[in-house]
Amino acid sequence: MKVLAVTGGAQGIGRAIALRFAREGYAVSIADPAEDAGREMLDKLREAGVKAVFEPANIAEADQVARWVERTTAELGCPDVLVNNAGIARGKPFLELAPEDFDAVIGVNLRGTFLCSQAVARAMVGQGKGGAIVNIASTRAFMSEAGTEAYTASKGGIVALTHGMAISLGGYGIRVNCISPGWIETSDWQFSARSRTPRHSDRDRLQHPVGRVGSPEDVAEACLFLVQAGFMTGQNITLDGGMTVKMIYEE
Repeated sequence: MKVLAVTGGAQGIGRAIALRFAREGYAVSIADPAEDAGREMLDKLREAGVKAVFEPANIAEADQVARWVERTTAELGCPDVLVNNAGIARGKPFLELAPEDFDAVIGVNLRGTFLCSQAVARAMVGQGKGGAIVNIASTRAFMSEAGTEAYTASKGGIVALTHGMAISLGGYGIRVNCISPGWIETSDWQFSARSRTPRHSDRDRLQHPVGRVGSPEDVAEACLFLVQAGFMTGQNITLDGGMTVKMIYEE
């Protein structure tokens, strides 16, 4: 039995990733600070006959990451795949962005990716097995809106961290890649009490050459591809329906 470890796996993109890998026969371990959503997701996986673990955790904290990885290994086995999906954003005008807000975003998004990758890679190496790490970055690593500096910096760091880890971990048989999603609609992939049906205008859809806004399942499929693509490492996949290559003029 293969094991998936996914951060932020209780809601949104992480929930779709957990369910997609579960359908492929993986046991699933989720780290997420949202206990209500995490326990709901744990029940959903177990009801489907999937072996699963949920650990309430702030992945910016090394001790909480260590506890999650140790519990995962003890209850399910050493992870074969890690998806670093968890992320937060605190959008504020640049001139008003407090250092503590910047640090909080970097802490979860970038430091958390580092901490989880290191802990899982150590477990993989200790078990003498290879594996795959997939980091979720963002098209914001390459393009911006005003007031997104903390988020943008964290996602740019993830892209760079990805190719750095790919070189450092390649000798252990661990491949590391990342995905940079564009507009992914997650409102209907939340904890049941917070879930809502999304509504998109024609303008929203037509910003994308594929003719629609992205879904969490799109990201989950890309994760599965990267796990199976044994000759890929250190790479970033832009997953945005073509939005970042389309020239858009203000009307």
